[in-house]
Amino acid sequence: MSIGGSIFVIAIGAILRFAVTKQVAGVDLRTVGLILMIAGGAALVIALTMLALANRDRDPGPGTPPGPQPPAGPPTRY
Repeated sequence: MSIGGSIFVIAIGAILRFAVTKQVAGVDLRTVGLILMIAGGAALVIALTMLALANRDRDPGPGTPPGPQPPAGPPTRY
């Protein structure tokens, strides 16, 4: 599930939890809303974590100063 999908699930859960006043036989809509909000929050955390891990090793692109260079050869002795 993507970030947008996670936010959508959280929004649907919030609507069911706080805005719907209808009664459905055998189903507590407030509990279903809470479950959807928790699941959406967990999916959002997972999506953001995966995004951060994917961008960690990414090439910084042009205009970024290069990092430190490794030594050219064996160290000289004095």
